[in-house]
Amino acid sequence: MSGPVAVAYAAHPGVRLRSATRLALCAAVSWYLCLWWGTSTLPVPAVLPAVLIMREDVYAWPRLGRQRLAGVVVGVLLSTVVLHWVPDPAWSFPAVLVCGCAGMYLMGRPGAPNQQVVITALMVYATAVPGYPLARLAETLVGIAVVLLLGPLLWPPDPYRSAAAGLDGYRADVRELLGGMAGRLERGLAAPGPAEREESELPEQARVWLRPQAARDAFERAAAGRLLPGRRARGLPPDGLDGRLALGIRTALTLQYFGQELGERARTDTPDPPASGAPTAPAPDPAPDPTPPPDPALRDLAPLVRATAAALDAALLGEEFTADLDRAIALDLAHREAHPDRHDAVLRAGLHLTHEALADHAPRPGRGPEGGSAATGGTPPSV
Repeated sequence: MSGPVAVAYAAHPGVRLRSATRLALCAAVSWYLCLWWGTSTLPVPAVLPAVLIMREDVYAWPRLGRQRLAGVVVGVLLSTVVLHWVPDPAWSFPAVLVCGCAGMYLMGRPGAPNQQVVITALMVYATAVPGYPLARLAETLVGIAVVLLLGPLLWPPDPYRSAAAGLDGYRADVRELLGGMAGRLERGLAAPGPAEREESELPEQARVWLRPQAARDAFERAAAGRLLPGRRARGLPPDGLDGRLALGIRTALTLQYFGQELGERARTDTPDPPASGAPTAPAPDPAPDPTPPPDPALRDLAPLVRATAAALDAALLGEEFTADLDRAIALDLAHREAHPDRHDAVLRAGLHLTHEALADHAPRPGRGPEGGSAATGGTPPSV
């Protein structure tokens, strides 16, 4: 899954500035190479591969380059053949359009048609200049070659560093997210208010749960030796990074489930408004405080959420976390005894699964986290 890799690590301005500079350099080199070659006086097709291929996930560039080149070749051949056999514009344009759209879907992947087929076919059809089809092919080939050969040499990524940065970003976001949940639970609220809800529904917030898997992808690329030309992995990965990435992936699922259950709790606990036209009871005397009392089960859940957040934060940092985990497990048991209702048990399930993931990650005598050798001391949590 190459798409989400950029989500975790392409946020700060320095990375975006390097990406823009790399794109501009590759586009300029492609342009001047085609001018030197003499393909045309305005080799715009040579610049397009840099704009359309050079995304943050540099490992996807070869695949995108192949798709673009195949689409250009098919589009040029399609339009040339149609114009040769059907010169009448009344028939040639519908034929180019229909064949181009068919080729776009036949050459694409499910959900991702190769739009370059129909774009190239229409451009060749509209540009009635001798030699243009061959010039477009040559300029596209030059642009793709520059992107694939020069682009990876300009600020190439360090996969291990990218994986560690992605995991650290996930850790910081989850710490903030769980802190906000605990603050609302202390007030007896299961869901955020309208302003907080709008912010939590932003795509950037939803992508938090994709970050551990994106970081794991970068780590596996480095471990498998899938590096870029002129780039080698800088030594060994940080100690314990693989296990912490696995912990991040597991807790992303469990905590996302916990958040969904909190939202469902707020939805089901909110009384529905009366149906229109239904008889309504006479309004009682106004109460001094119409605000409903806070749910004690939610309020008692706040210390458990904070303890779980502290244990997870320390574990993702690679620090000792068994004391925090023992405290979270004790709070889980206390909450279970105080609120044994099935409704509350379902709400605790996400946190309980998070504790299980942390317990599996905890260092034990003779081994470190995730089966590695124990580099530091520590006792397994009393599960």
